[in-house]
Amino acid sequence: MVKLTIVEDRVTPKEVYNWRVYFYAAMACWASVMIGYDSAFIGSAMALKSFKDEFKLTSKSKTEFNFLSANIVSCYQAGCFFGALSGYFVGFYFGRKWGLFVAALIFVVGSVLQIVASGKTGLGIMYAGRIIAGWSVGVASNLTPIYIAEISPPAIRGRLIGLYELGWQIGAVVGFWIGYGVNQHIPYGNAQWHIPFAVQLIPGGMLALGSLTLKESPRWLATRDRFETALANLASIRNLPVDHAYVQEEMYEIKSGIEYDEERAGKGILGPLKTLFGNRAYLKRLGLCVALFAGQNVTGINAINYYSPTVFASIGVSGTSTSLLTTGVFGLLKFAAAVVWLLWLVDRYGRKLLLIIGSAGGAVCMYWIGIYIAISKPQNNPTSSISGGGISAMVAFYLWTCFYGPTWNGTPWVFGAETMPTFIRSATQAIIAASNWLFAFLIARFTPQMFTSMGFGVYIFFASLMLVTIPLVYFFIPETSGVPLEYMDELFALRPRSAHAILSERFLAEQQAAANSGEAVSKDNAVHRVEPVRSKDSVDV
Repeated sequence: MVKLTIVEDRVTPKEVYNWRVYFYAAMACWASVMIGYDSAFIGSAMALKSFKDEFKLTSKSKTEFNFLSANIVSCYQAGCFFGALSGYFVGFYFGRKWGLFVAALIFVVGSVLQIVASGKTGLGIMYAGRIIAGWSVGVASNLTPIYIAEISPPAIRGRLIGLYELGWQIGAVVGFWIGYGVNQHIPYGNAQWHIPFAVQLIPGGMLALGSLTLKESPRWLATRDRFETALANLASIRNLPVDHAYVQEEMYEIKSGIEYDEERAGKGILGPLKTLFGNRAYLKRLGLCVALFAGQNVTGINAINYYSPTVFASIGVSGTSTSLLTTGVFGLLKFAAAVVWLLWLVDRYGRKLLLIIGSAGGAVCMYWIGIYIAISKPQNNPTSSISGGGISAMVAFYLWTCFYGPTWNGTPWVFGAETMPTFIRSATQAIIAASNWLFAFLIARFTPQMFTSMGFGVYIFFASLMLVTIPLVYFFIPETSGVPLEYMDELFALRPRSAHAILSERFLAEQQAAANSGEAVSKDNAVHRVEPVRSKDSVDV
């Protein structure tokens, strides 16, 4: 049963859990709908005959076609990579609200360029539009989770951040099905492929409009010494008067936390970066986060996301319509698996176990598909209907989706967000997000060539890499579930395999001792008892 009860760290007025905080989180999550759709629709759109004919791709050799299709897909990830890094600077100087607004407007520009591209203009405008849209997506993927975390009441922070992942999967489902829909119901012609590209304007436009309704993050305003505006925004988001004790206490904690962060990392935009790269322990931790995103990509997920029609054709699925239909089913399964992960699995069974099960089960499925293709050679023996062996390969593929969705899909993001200290988290999140897009770029850029040169070996390749991630996770990744953020330094100082058990035992002993002595034990409280610097508009608590 899903537990939706609210566990509070202190007595909280019921007004705090109001419609505004959910509304602001939902508006910001148009960014994840935008990201999910843009990551999913392109493979289906490129499979349409109208698109291929418009850009004369059908007249190209296999090598030329692979090169051009890889360029169309991968230049988007290249833009995302630089956008994710830029998001750190955009968020620092422009804030969360206006940073998202700028990203949305630039995304709309990139989408329009993709729509106006044609055979007459060539693919240059298409490439430019994909790069620009990718840059915007990279910025939005950085700013949205940070904004939601900064405005959320602690007791429902996980729930609100979960909306980000949910929006991503909703966008992906629409993206996977849009190709099938236009192929079935829109006559052959430019409108057929224009529609999938034009749909990008909906989440992009909604993010732009939604951004204007947002209240700027009180924490970001406080970092700019705009305490009066920060207090007013916080009171509005919490639906309480500015002089309410709850609002005053939270504002005090925000200011104290900022002072603590600046004491540890220094002021300015470069302080956290200097602290990060000057500390080997933090760099090692960052390396583990990046390694998990490498592991996520070697599952083959981005090869499937961006080239799903090619993947299904290799199994023996023939016909554009049938290929797009099977792609749509993949999107629905992936969405359902993400919901299961969010509501049931991630906090109940931890991080390591899910990753190991996902790798083991996914590898078996990939090996089965590769063996079937190696033996049956479906592409060399085309038939009007899929064979019994082909059906088993399809089942294996969908089982792979069920193993991947509740494990590797979202867990690396959770691990990266919860393991880094607050005072360098904005900088590390930018680097982690950029690493994800870098790996996605490499996979997207070379997948067509891999299918041409390796055939069934592509599946054997991904399956083998998934097996490699099992010992890496087991021996080097500590379990982080249930560990308070303030104890992460101690967790990573212990041996990964036994760290969670040792720390959990120690933490429970401290809680018991505190209960026996009648004292509350909280490192977080100790941290936030720094006396805030007073200014003429600072808030007295």
